[in-house]
Amino acid sequence: MKVSGFTFVRNAVQYDYPVVEAITSILPLCDEFIVALGNSTDSTRELIQSIDSPKIKIIDTIWDDALREGGQTFAIETNKAFENISPDADWAFYIQADEVVHEKYHENIRLAMNKYKDDKKVEGLLFNYIHFYGSYDYLGDAYRWYRREVRIIKNDKSIASYKDAQGFRKKPNIKINVKLIDAYVYHYGWVRDPRKMQGKRRSFNHFYFDDEWIEKNVGEAESFDYSEIDALRRFEGTHPIVMQPRIEAMNWQFDHDISRNNLKPKDKLKRIIEKWTGWRMGEFRNYKII
Repeated sequence: MKVSGFTFVRNAVQYDYPVVEAITSILPLCDEFIVALGNSTDSTRELIQSIDSPKIKIIDTIWDDALREGGQTFAIETNKAFENISPDADWAFYIQADEVVHEKYHENIRLAMNKYKDDKKVEGLLFNYIHFYGSYDYLGDAYRWYRREVRIIKNDKSIASYKDAQGFRKKPNIKINVKLIDAYVYHYGWVRDPRKMQGKRRSFNHFYFDDEWIEKNVGEAESFDYSEIDALRRFEGTHPIVMQPRIEAMNWQFDHDISRNNLKPKDKLKRIIEKWTGWRMGEFRNYKII
């Protein structure tokens, strides 16, 4: 079985993306790793090279900064990386620059890839998600956080990144058949120095909205205000080993009263229904579980 990892990244140093942690968290499961390196203005290349692994191959890309609709640029860059994996790879393991897989799930992931490698009905593997917010101690606990997404796909070029690269579909727009596996992706996209977070938001939203929207909704504040959040809960588990140095170096303070809940009435109703039935009402599924 051959597994190719892949990701895309640009200006990871400037916006403090944990891309090294992301890559190294799944590197033991991969035979190669393709990094689509966008035209950065910082030392992202040197950061990736610091991993110092013969598995890693960097391909240089140019982002279309004029494409400002729906985050399509992120899917385009994802596909550039996917297109460069080895033709003889069985699986393609995708990780975004702010996602990390805990090493305790490696064996489950490896077993699932072996189990379904030759099953033509299975086109991808579905991961559970937890989303950190503000610091490494809190998790998003509202329905705007997606709870599952596909991160491993068969090496089938009829599959492509979908919309803003959250997941994958078969061309032209067909949901892929997946198996849900016992593994989690830890999403750290909303945990960074508030000043870095504000800069990241401006850069990220550039690929969705025009300048007028950004000025109105992001503004010129120097730091991001983490206090405006609907619902959080405490994280009770352990972080991946690769994240420990970053966690120890955290240089800002964020505390939150988890009893303070600003969920909308419809979300409170959803929570009651899910508690009693196990069904998450209105959940967007970018896949078909088989």
